[in-house]
This record gives sequence, C-alpha cells and structure tokens, in this order.
Amino acid sequence: MKNVVFDLGAVLIEWDPALAFADIFTTRDAAEDWLTRIDFNSWNRFQDGGRSFQDGLAVARAGHGDEIRHLEGYLDAFPLTIDTPVPGTWEIAEALQARGVPLYAITNWSADTWPHALTRYPRLEEIFRDIVVSGQVKQLKPAAPIYRLLMDRNGLAAGDCIFIDDSMANVEGARAVGMDAIHFTGAEALSRELAARGLL
Repeated sequence: MKNVVFDLGAVLIEWDPALAFADIFTTRDAAEDWLTRIDFNSWNRFQDGGRSFQDGLAVARAGHGDEIRHLEGYLDAFPLTIDTPVPGTWEIAEALQARGVPLYAITNWSADTWPHALTRYPRLEEIFRDIVVSGQVKQLKPAAPIYRLLMDRNGLAAGDCIFIDDSMANVEGARAVGMDAIHFTGAEALSRELAARGLL
C-alpha cells in the first residue's frame, strides 16, 4: 500500500499574508510593498523553522525599526490568511481516505500559528495519521531530515511514499530521500497523477 504525503500550504490551504494587514493598508499593493520592505518571506521562513514569534519580532525590530510595528498583530490576524481552502484538493484527500490510502502531511508552518490551522480546518487531524510541522520539530523542507522524521515516526519506507507539494524544491527534496513526488499545480492535474499511480 502506497502512503500519500501532502504539503498543506497552497496544496490544501491557501495562504495570503497580506490579508493579515488589510485593515491597516488602504490597498493590497501597499500591504505587499510593506511586506517586501521588511523582507517578510525571509522572516517567515525563520518562523517556520522554529523561531518564536516574540524572538521574530525582536529580530525584525532590530533590522527595520518601527516599520515592523504592524507585524505585532500578525499572530492574532493570522486566521484571516488561511480562510480559503484550495479548490478541489480536499475532495481528493477525502477520496483517497475513503479508498483506505494512508495519508500523512509535512508542512513548513510556524509552531505559533499552527493552532489556528487546526481550529479553521479540524479535518486535518481526522484525515491525516500524522502531520510533521516544521516549527514544532525545527526542521524545514527541502532538507532531508524532515522527510526522514515523518518516515521514522510512522515506520514508513521511502519507496512506499508519494509526496505532493507546490514547491519544486520540496518535491526534489522528497525525491532525494527516495520518495516518489508530484509537483502540485492544481487539483485536476493531481487527480490525473494519482490515477496514473492507481490510487484514484
């Protein structure tokens, strides 16, 4: 039996950080310009790697001064950024589950914001047998240890796993440890890929 391992962000759950600041900036462009100025993507990757929110704020403040003041409300506003599910993918996961396919997940996600994901999407804990959250284990995709951690925790062999991610770097990371992997570009294409592997 093959095991299917999902990424979550941009595969099952849309993530749009600008929405956390929609009540602060008058336009989306203004919010995105500010996110660029404070190098939000780099900041967030460290959060996903296990840095605490308070430590993250201190680092951002040291680098950007008062310009990061809006970031202080990010944790509370985070639910706004994940309110939209990716079209069609939940249905695929549920179809796999109905066929008895073991489902797992590996996500680059901050430990501080992860509880919001479970509140908004309680099905995560019902569909997946195990979810490895990068911020909790302090490992990030696409480095090999996070894939191996999932396999070690659940007694899985790499050759029996199919990994799905929207990031090609993460797909290549999975392949490097011996997993089959699918680059996610949309639910329709994913359904075809899984059908070709005899899972749907």
